[in-house]
Amino acid sequence: MDIENAKVQMRKGILEFCILKIISKGEVYASTMLSELTSAKIMVVEGTLYPLLTRLKNAGFLDYRWVESASGPPRKYYLLTDKGQEFLTEMSSTWDELQASVNQISNASPQA
Repeated sequence: MDIENAKVQMRKGILEFCILKIISKGEVYASTMLSELTSAKIMVVEGTLYPLLTRLKNAGFLDYRWVESASGPPRKYYLLTDKGQEFLTEMSSTWDELQASVNQISNASPQA
């Protein structure tokens, strides 16, 4: 197993959580999500993002609305549903627990 593959797998594991967290801040356009993920060094391409957004929509976690654009075609802006907010709340709790557990292990003194 090479390190780059391991890094990619770790990031993929939290991608859904990060996307929901971004959308929870308010209506957001897909390219804005991509920019925010990229700036956070969670590399994702449109071919990964759009199927994930569709899956989250089909699960009832997201909705969207079309907004006319002065510089091109209408844009689809995503927002969380109530069900999505509940799901994100549970994921946030799990993330906090997981982060605390990993930090505990990472910061533990070596056993003699």
